Amino acid sequence: MVKTKLAVLLATGLMASCVDAQNNTEANIRKALEPRLGGAKIESVKETPYGELYEVRVAGDILYTDKKGEYLFIGHVYDAKSSRNLTRERIDDINKIKFSELPLEMALKQVKGNGKRVIAVFEDPNCGYCKRLRQTTLKDIDNVTIYTFMYNILSEDSFVKSKNIWCAPNRVKAWDDWMINGKVPPAAPAACETPNEKVAALGQKLKISGTPAIFFTDGSRIPGAVDLKGLEDKLSSLEAKK
Repeated sequence: MVKTKLAVLLATGLMASCVDAQNNTEANIRKALEPRLGGAKIESVKETPYGELYEVRVAGDILYTDKKGEYLFIGHVYDAKSSRNLTRERIDDINKIKFSELPLEMALKQVKGNGKRVIAVFEDPNCGYCKRLRQTTLKDIDNVTIYTFMYNILSEDSFVKSKNIWCAPNRVKAWDDWMINGKVPPAAPAACETPNEKVAALGQKLKISGTPAIFFTDGSRIPGAVDLKGLEDKLSSLEAKK
C-alpha cells in the first residue's frame, strides 16, 4: 500500500512538472514573440507533433516557432508522404463557425431552384472579385439558397451602396443589378436603417479579412472567389457526409 501511494505521488508530481514546463514554454514564447508582431496579440500557443515546432495562432492565422521563441517560421507544413497541407487543415479547423448562429435576418436571401443547399457569402459591393463571383459562379449555380451579408471593408462608398441596396423595394434585385449589370441603386431615404455596422462587427468577429468569403453549413469557409466546379464539388462533399 505504501509503495502504491508513493507511486501515485511521484506520478502526480511528474504530471505537475510537465504542466508547469508547458506553461513556462508558452509564457516564454509569448514574451519573445508578441513585441515583434506589430501590435497583434497571440491567441494561443500549442506544441505540434512535428519537428519540435510550436503553433502560434495570431489573427486567425498560424505561425511556427521553436520552444524559446527565437525563430519564426511563416509558411505551411506539409506531410511529405501524403502531401496533405497540415497547416491549411488546422487553419480551416480553428476558423470554423457555427452556421446556425449567423444572424441571417441581416443578410439578403436569394433562393434558386429547390434551395436545399445553403451558403452564406460576405461581399463588399465595390469588390471586383465579388462581382466576378456573382457574374459567373453564383449566377449559374442552381438549387441553392444564398444569404448575402454586405460586408463593407473597402471604402465609405461601400456603406452608401449597401444602404441603398438594403433600402430598395427588392433588395436581391438591386444587389444583382449592381453586382452583375453595374446598375447603380437609387439613393435610400435618410431615415432607412440598415444592419451595416452590425455586419461589419460580425465580419471582424469571424476574422474575415477579405471578400468574398463563403461559409457552409458545416462551419467551414472558402476565403476568396471560387469557380462553379469548385463550389459544386464542395457542396457535393457536404451532401455526401450527411
